Amino acid sequence: MAYDEGLAHLMRDDLHEEPGITEKKMFGGLCILLNGNMVCGVHKDGGMFRVGKPREAEALAIEGAQEMDFTGRRMGGFIDVDSDLMGDDTRRGQMMALALANARALPPK
Repeated sequence: MAYDEGLAHLMRDDLHEEPGITEKKMFGGLCILLNGNMVCGVHKDGGMFRVGKPREAEALAIEGAQEMDFTGRRMGGFIDVDSDLMGDDTRRGQMMALALANARALPPK
């Protein structure tokens, strides 16, 4: 799996007090889940957040965010972020809040 362990550490720190967090290797990187629902992840060039379609426009307004096109097809509700956004506590926090709101709205798996 090719992902930046330093970025994974940042996300772990952001979520260390959140109950129900687990990790799973997928999408060629590392994904972090809340009660079995994807919240975020890291890959070799940055990260991704599952914000859900209702929060997508708000997420895309954050500098360093773009639509996720992981397989050659747009993945609605998923946002790809560059390493600059990942390294910025404020922007990463905004994105994390959107992703957590999405995951909390879903039934546990």
